[in-house]
Order: sequence, then structure tokens, then C-alpha cells
Amino acid sequence: MKIASFNIAGIKARMPALTAWLEEAKPDVAILQEVKSVDENFPREHFENMGYNVETHGQKSFNGVAILSKYPLEDVMCGLPGDDSDEQARYIEANVVNERAVRVCGLYLPNGNPVEFDAEGAPIHDGKYGYKLGWMARLHARAEELMAAEEPFLMAGDYNVIPQAEDAARPEAWTKDALALPDSRNAYRKLMNLGLTEAFRNRNPAPEQYTFWDFQRGAWNRNDGIRIDHFLLSPECADLLKDCQIDKEIRGREKPSDHVPIWIELAA
Repeated sequence: MKIASFNIAGIKARMPALTAWLEEAKPDVAILQEVKSVDENFPREHFENMGYNVETHGQKSFNGVAILSKYPLEDVMCGLPGDDSDEQARYIEANVVNERAVRVCGLYLPNGNPVEFDAEGAPIHDGKYGYKLGWMARLHARAEELMAAEEPFLMAGDYNVIPQAEDAARPEAWTKDALALPDSRNAYRKLMNLGLTEAFRNRNPAPEQYTFWDFQRGAWNRNDGIRIDHFLLSPECADLLKDCQIDKEIRGREKPSDHVPIWIELAA
């Protein structure tokens, strides 16, 4: 089973690029972020005609996540538990049912910028950065619940976290950014310390492997990228892992997203 994650930066703007990639890459499951569409306006029929079952959790003009699957989707859950007041559409879960069920959790983790700092230069856990860290704490709690079930699951999407210095072309440029602050990285490591496996680094230890290049300042042409799109796998899911790769070349095509797809192959 091939499962991909792709922040498409707007379903309307990216329909031709997304369709071409789906036809070429042929993922069995595609987890999409930043679709920027309410559910009723999502082009469901287009993807159904391509053979996909479709589940969405949308929001007008912002955020929005979706799962496209060639296998049945069951027990769908929209929204990350832990805060009933959170109206941002950033999380969706479903069982992908093939020969065995795999719980797929698609996420678009908050960016967290701008960050405010106190007089000593320490980041203040308030505003957008406070929301990011609170969201990560809720994600950790959900991962604990899923781990307790001892069933295969994965958490995939745009984490907006640069795990280590080697995951940025210019790490010094990100030291005061929410994507690379110590508290962001520690929250990410805390997730992994539950026993989750980071699929890409499990298969690709080399540096200079990125999933995002800013539209500004010629970042793509200079390969000034960062790696912020990740797959975290439960032990039961990691046992099924065969491969994990990044479709980097997509970034150089016409009207691309600023992200590129990352995918895994499972023996499931």
C-alpha cells in the first residue's frame, strides 16, 4: 500500500498539478493539507472518478485536510480531540481497510509564527506559538490513546517542525522561528519517544533532503529548503514499512505548491 502526504496550498489553484501527480505516482492513499475549501465545495466527484473514496474536513479560505483512498474509509473522525473551542480544520482520521486496517491520521500542524520573546530572549508561550505548542500537546495525547490500542497507525502531514539542523539548508536562518525553536523540536521528539518511527529518516539518513521551498527569494533554484512534512509510524505500522521517499521534482513543475509529496510503502 502506497500512502502519500501532500500540502497542496489550495485545491483550486493546484488541481492540474495534483491530478497529474496522482495519475503519475498512483498512491493508494493521499493525505492532503491546506486544501482551503469548505467540504461542500471540495471537488469530490473529480477524485471519485479517479477511483478514490473521499473524506474532508474543510474550512473557508484557510487550512483544511482531506483523505483520498482507493480502499474503503471507515470510522472517520474530524478534528483533533482535546479542545472543543478549536475551530481550525487541521486534523482528520480514518481507518483505511485493505487486507488489514491501518489508522491514518492526517494533520496540518499550526505554523506558530510570529513568536514573541521576553527580555531574556526566551520565546513566550502565547498567541500563535502558544496555540502551536498546545496543539502538539493534544496530538501527543491522541498518539498515546492510539498506541494503547496496539494497532497499526500513522500520523502524517505538514508538521511545521524542522526536527534537526540538518533538515534545513540554512539552519542559522531558523533559530528564532517557531518551526525550529527548542520547544517545538522537543514536542516533536516527545511524540517520537512514545515509540513512533520517523519513516523518512528510517530509510534516508543523508542530509539535504527537503519537502518545502519558499516561493520567495529563489529558494527552489538555490535548494534553500527545509524538511517539515513527516510520517510517524506506530510500532505495528513500522513493522510494515518498505520504503519512504520524497517526490522532489514536483516542485519544479508548472504552478507547484511550495511543498512536495512524501510517501511511504507498506506491506499491507
